[in-house]
Order: sequence, then C-alpha cells, then structure tokens
Amino acid sequence: MSILLALLIDRRWGEPPARIHPVVWMGSYLKFMGSGLPARGPFRALFLGAACWLAGAALVAAAYGYAGVFVAKLPWWLGVVLTAFLLKPLLALRMLTEEVAAVEQCLAESLERGRARLAMIVSRDTSRLDPDEVRESALESLAENLSDSVIAPLFWFALFGLPGAAVYRFANTADAMWGYRGHWEWAGKFAARVDDLLNLIPARITALGLLLAGPNRLARLRRLPCEAAHTASPNSGWPMGALALSLNVRLRKPEVYTLNAGGAAPSSADMATALRQARNVAWVAAVLLAMAMALLHGVAHA
Repeated sequence: MSILLALLIDRRWGEPPARIHPVVWMGSYLKFMGSGLPARGPFRALFLGAACWLAGAALVAAAYGYAGVFVAKLPWWLGVVLTAFLLKPLLALRMLTEEVAAVEQCLAESLERGRARLAMIVSRDTSRLDPDEVRESALESLAENLSDSVIAPLFWFALFGLPGAAVYRFANTADAMWGYRGHWEWAGKFAARVDDLLNLIPARITALGLLLAGPNRLARLRRLPCEAAHTASPNSGWPMGALALSLNVRLRKPEVYTLNAGGAAPSSADMATALRQARNVAWVAAVLLAMAMALLHGVAHA
C-alpha cells in the first residue's frame, strides 16, 4: 500500500522543498566529497571515489534503516502512511512528466524556448537542435528517467524496503554527478558501474512496460534487444528503444546513435501519447509491486 500511496502523494503535491529533500542532501554530500577527487592520480581517484561512495551509501542505508525500524513499531495504518511519505522523495513521476510536457509547450511557442527548456533536463548541447531533435531528446529523457526515477526506486523498495530505495537513489545521484568520462573517468568509475548494476533489471522492466503499452507488441519486442544495443549504456537503450518502437518514432543522439531508424519524426501527438504511457507504466508497475509485497508478506506470516 505504501507504494501506491507514495505515487498518490507525488501526484498531489510533487516534490518537497529543497531544504528538506533527501536527494538534495545526497547531492550536497557528493558535491562536497567529490571536490578535488578527479585531480588525484587514477588509482587514488578510483580508490577514494569508491570509499566516498561506500561511506555515503552506508549513511543513507543507516538513516533509512533506522526510520524503517521506527515505522515498524507504529500501528500498521500509520506505518503505511509514514513509509509512503518517506518513500515519495525517492521517486519523481510528476516532476518528470511535467518537465517533458513543458518542453513541448515551449516548443509550440518557439524553437529557442523549446531548446532552452530542454537544456534544463538533458546534459547535451541543445543550441543547434531542430524541432524534431528537441522532441527526440525529450522523449529519450522521459524513457530513461521513467526507469531511473520511478521504476527503479519502487523495485528496490519492494525488495529491501526504504533502505533499498534510498541507496538506489544515492547511487543514481552519484552516477549523475560523478559518472562521466574524461575529467571524472577514474573518480566516478565505481559510481557509474554500481549504477549500471542496480539498473539492469529496472531498465528492462520499464522497457517491457512501454512496449506492452503500444501496438504490435510481440513483433516490436523481438526487435528491442537490437535497438537497445545501439547505445553504449547497458541500460538506457532499453527503455528508450522500447518507447521508440512503441510510438514508431525515430530517436537520435546526433553522431552517437539512432533508435528505430525507420520510424517517423516524433510529433506533438506522440509526445502526449508518450506521457500517457509513462504514467500508465508507472502505475501498473506500482500495483504489481504492491501486490507482490503483499503476497510475500502473507507467505512470511502464514
């Protein structure tokens, strides 16, 4: 029940203020601990990056583990409610869909406004993108972050409770801040590899959900592994490729990859469809995970 209530809280109120947002606190820790790490030699940067990651993950796990112990002592209904409020900041469905929808709204006003709004949610240079590429980038962000910011936290919560969701969110934040090639190549390598590992299953669950939400499911499911392989990431190509196939649109990162190359350029209608599919996939996954947790709880207490 906590999973479903957390999504309802997200739908009604969205994100908590930054001053009390645990993911913002995680980012502050990573920014402080990461200062100067890339300047170390490769071996020291790798070792210290891993040590700082492990220390942060341990702090997060301990804090949420303590919260879980406290909640377990409360009446069941109060525990469900408090757990949902603690889980909510670790996922972000409403913010994700609103940001992607805002790109389309700004693009309808002007290309420059669409590019500027897109730049708020992607790391690539948006200054030279045409309208099709703006939509393609927004759809890629929607698919990838549906996995990273919604399905994966719920998945790890279902397995390991609040500590599981929180450590995953810490890992994903660390990858977003440290997991780059070049300057962060060695200092962020451990963070990047752990994030890859933790997203292996959630990314494929998200991809399956997105494909099942569209037409011609079986034929497109057979094509998905080939499309996913076009990206260097072991995970992001799966939900992005699934969304491209489901909508039958082309998604590209210029000079890097093209997903569903034979698809059409995405339209405004495709954006609306993708947002609807993302919400549906999140809710279906939440219901299934909640049912699985209830079943396992019943078996454990039988």
